[in-house]
Amino acid sequence: MGLQQETSLSSECIWQLRAIKDTMELLSGKWKIQIIGTLLRGGTMRFMELKRALNGIAPKKLSNDLQELEVNKLITREVKDTKPITVEYSLTEHGKTLDSLIAEIIEWGCTHRKEIITG
Repeated sequence: MGLQQETSLSSECIWQLRAIKDTMELLSGKWKIQIIGTLLRGGTMRFMELKRALNGIAPKKLSNDLQELEVNKLITREVKDTKPITVEYSLTEHGKTLDSLIAEIIEWGCTHRKEIITG
């Protein structure tokens, strides 16, 4: 968006566009929304449980996305004092606020799939 075009927007519109950009940057990629959706539906999960649920994700990608979601306070990582050590992931209260967004994405995706398949 050019400077002249940006200055013609209201401050509220600029604020909203920044919020969209922040959200898209945080949730971008193939897996982050799926990770959040899995934890919303499955509750607390171990790394390998998440990996199995997210069929096709590479362990390094899962680890990196989990770290980024943790830094952004959407999930917590709890190391259990077991042998071998167990690590569990769950959504924070802040992460749970994405529930309605994820539900809307699911609903839109189902509707879109029907539209594309049935024309």
